[in-house]
Formats: sequence, C-alpha cells, structure tokens
Amino acid sequence: MKARLGNKMVKKHSMNPFNHDIPANREEMVNIHFNGEWVEVPKGLNVVEVAKSFGEFIPHYCYHPKLSISGNCRMCLFEMGMPKRDPERKPIIDKNGKPELMWIPKPQIGCATPVTEGMGVRTDSPLAKECRKAIMEFLLINHPLDCPICDQAGECKLQEYSTEYGSGESRFVEDKVKKPKNVDLGERIVLDDERCVLCTRCVRFANEVVNDDILGIVNRGSYNAIAAHEGQRFDNPYSLNTVDICPVGALTSKDFRFKMRVWFLKETKSVCSGCGTGCNITVGSRQDTVYRFTPRSNDAVNSHWMCDKGRLGFHYLQDEKRITEPHMGKGKLRFITTWEQIYLEIGKQIKKFKGEEIAIIASARMTNEELFLLKTWADELSVVFMDVISRPQEGDNFLRSQDCNSNTLGATMTGVSNRGKNLKKILKGVRDGSIKCMIAWQEDLTEAGFVSQDLEKLDFLITASILKNTTSDLASFVLPVAGFVEKRGTMINVHSRLQRLNKAVAVPGKGKEDWEVLCRLREVTGCGNGVHSFDDLFQSMVKNLKPLKGLNWGKITDLGLDIKIY
Repeated sequence: MKARLGNKMVKKHSMNPFNHDIPANREEMVNIHFNGEWVEVPKGLNVVEVAKSFGEFIPHYCYHPKLSISGNCRMCLFEMGMPKRDPERKPIIDKNGKPELMWIPKPQIGCATPVTEGMGVRTDSPLAKECRKAIMEFLLINHPLDCPICDQAGECKLQEYSTEYGSGESRFVEDKVKKPKNVDLGERIVLDDERCVLCTRCVRFANEVVNDDILGIVNRGSYNAIAAHEGQRFDNPYSLNTVDICPVGALTSKDFRFKMRVWFLKETKSVCSGCGTGCNITVGSRQDTVYRFTPRSNDAVNSHWMCDKGRLGFHYLQDEKRITEPHMGKGKLRFITTWEQIYLEIGKQIKKFKGEEIAIIASARMTNEELFLLKTWADELSVVFMDVISRPQEGDNFLRSQDCNSNTLGATMTGVSNRGKNLKKILKGVRDGSIKCMIAWQEDLTEAGFVSQDLEKLDFLITASILKNTTSDLASFVLPVAGFVEKRGTMINVHSRLQRLNKAVAVPGKGKEDWEVLCRLREVTGCGNGVHSFDDLFQSMVKNLKPLKGLNWGKITDLGLDIKIY
C-alpha cells in the first residue's frame, strides 16, 4: 500500500494504514474558502489536516493521524459552507468569479470532514468558538480538575484546552460521577477512569495497530468507562504507546508515574539500541539521570510507535553493577587505578604480542565511529582474528527486529564483523594457546561460548564494559565506557538507514566515551593518532568508508538517511 508524500510515493506500514497526515495526491487539488480566503488544497485531506497545513490549529482529543477516525470527542467542530446552487443545481458564481457560499447553521467535526470543491471552512468564527467552549463545559461535568496532583500535568490536552477554551466556572450543581481510580490495567499500565474523556485512541491503537482487540467501553451514559475484557489484562508488548497518545492522563506508565514532572526533563533526540529497527526516540533526562524514552515520529522507521522493551531499555545504565572506575589486576590483587596508569600498562603489555596472538571481539551495538576506530587500531596491531557476536531473536513483523543487535550493518560496513565466522577460530585459538591476548569491547565473552577456564588461560584480557560480568571479573584491565545515551555517534538499522545518536547524559563516575579510550589506546600502543575530537573521527570515517562518502553530520538529519551498504 502506497501514498504520495510531496513528489514521492511512500510505503504505508502494513499494520498502520491510517496515515492521515501524509498529504494526498497534489495532482488532485480542490478550491476551498478557508477563513476568508480562497485557497487550493489537496483533495482528500480532512479539515483538521488542512488547518494544520495553513498554521491554524483545531483542538481535538480523539483525532490521531495514525488511527482511524472516530469523531467522538466533538472538540474539532467548525463552521462549514457549501456553494449555493441554482434550480439547475449549478453553483451560483459571485462577481469575483467564485461560488457564493451558504453557511450551514450547525457545526461539523473537522476530523471526519474531507474537503471538497467549493467548500467553506471557518475555524475561528463565533459559532466555532462557542462550540468549543460548550464541549469543554460538557467534558468537565464529571472530569476532576486535579492538575496539581495529576501525573499528566504539562502534557495534558484537557488542561491546555480548559485554559484556552474553558469558561473558568461550572454550572453543574449535581454530584459528579466518580469513576474507578488506580485501575491495574496491565503489567505496565495504570488507568484512572475519572480522567478519561472516552476519545478511544487507546481502543483503536490496540485494535488497529497491534491487532490486540482487548480494550473497549463498558456501561452507559455518564457511567461509561474504558476497560479490558473481563479476566484479561492489557499486557501486549506495545501497550505503553497508549500512554503517549492518551490526551488527558487517564493512562499512565507504572515505570514513569510520579517519578518526575515533565517540564523538568531535558529532551534529547536519539535512537533506541534495543534491536535492529532503531526506533527514533526522545530521551527525557534530568541531572544526568534518564527517566524515560518516548517514541519520536519517523515514518521511514517507526511511525509514532516503539515497543515496551525498547522504551524501558535504559534502566541497566543506572544498575548497581555499573562499572564507574578503571580497574587492573586479578582476583584479590585487583585495584582501582587511574586512566593514565591503565593506558601506560596496556601500552607496555600489548606490545609483547604478535598480531596473530591477539583477538578482538567487539559489539554490533557500538556506533559506526567506534567500530571504525577499533578496526583501524586492529589493523595497526596486525590483528588477524576479529568479529562480533550475533544476536538473532524472534521478530514480530512490526517493530521488533529479528536482529537484537542495533548496528549489525555498521559492524559489516567497517569490516569488524565476519558474520560470526571467526568466533569459533578465536575460541579454538584460546584453548590451544595460540591466542594469548583478548580484547572484549562491550561484550561478555560467555555469550560467544567462552567459559571461565578459557578466559583464565589468557595471558592478557582487556575488557571495555558498562556492567560487571564474567569477562570483567576475569579481565586484567577493565575500562568503564559509555552507554548509548551517553555518547554521540551513528548507527545503521536493518533497513540500511543511517541514524544519529546524541548524548543525553554524562558517563557516570570516571567512565569515558569509547572513542576517547580507543584514541588513547592507539597512542600508547605506538599506532599514532590524528583524531582529537569526535568531529575529526566522523570526518575520518566518512573519508575512508565508501557508503558514507560525501556525508556530513547535518546531512543525516534528525530523521536519518538511507544509504547503500553493498
């Protein structure tokens, strides 16, 4: 299924066909009278979308560009006109050559009204303004205005609209209907029914986007409420997207609920590293602590969505096992040391080995820049055996990729990956004693089939790691490095889209970004170093890797760029 975006045809997602925000075919244009002026717009757009294209905002709760139209909140009411017609049903033309309009006395809903030839649209007329005010008064009959304690404060459309369109007082004199509160809807979701305005975005998301028809509306009139089917829970792997699209704070995330006010969060655009899809995200952080990930809209990658596993995949960065200081030594003789001391010691030790006695196992979750630098260093040391650990998993034909590594194509492009073919050779070399020195970069070697006895046989084991693991416990040198939200860089997803990671928080403790550590290691091992900044590294990578030729950081943009790896 395809739709036209500007002059291009874009593919609609197979599980997400409601791409209302993709402009209709501009070859079919219609003339409409929009807020006093005749304008030409693509046929097929609804009034909410047309208004948006002209910088006018029509308030709405139930309308969402990626969901079907339900038209049940009535907040997007506007005044509509149609051409007057003569007895022969032909439009009556005025002195300016435009159709005379007859304005309909009752308002229409903008989300469910596609524009047609000669239509009149008034989004700011007295009738439209009075309708919005009336709808707000209606919605607030039973809705509590508990903004000071509501976790959605700062992101709540009801709060914003009540300020802009509300009357500031209520004529309702009866007792409010009190609906259920703190409903445990699923493993990750809490529902406060009293805040719900029944926009049904969550119901439509579950049904239309993830094919999980579990949510619905129960009861009648003022007592109707969102609920899961009896005896079932809302636990599908994409459930937290409903928190994003809930306009009023009825659905909240157990993980983020009451942890932080959103206006305190610093927002950083980045990319999820949970799998090969590379969903675009916004990292919410404060004082170097990450509080949440939310999906960032990108129709070329993840539309408006991301999976719950990826969304919650940052807590390990703040785990108590986090390595925050460089260590050297083994067993009881292990001690915390300085970076300079550990660099000098590695420089002295690694020169004792020939290239064929050194093996490197890197991670396909590292950035392209880090992989490029690691490969450069490996070539300078004449390292023969190098590879990454593959992580196949069961995909879901939506956003969860079959590749659990986030940058497999980057590891291939930089020449670090040998598609796992070297892992058995490295293991064999360690066991027969021909490989004496191992460098494990952001990987626990037990995931490549090594056991403790293998690692203990090595003369020299270096690991750059984020968390303590078996490899770091047995390594001669442990280098604390950065997680993916703690550094800049690029990755390539499974569809060959080059995307940017941006630094949201600092590396904790005395940890350093990987590229800084690799640059210094090149220096102390006598390989030289012409890289003094991340920009130097990026330019060097672009200059030396054919698929990236001619690129610069700005050309990649926040939404990424398709490239050809092969």
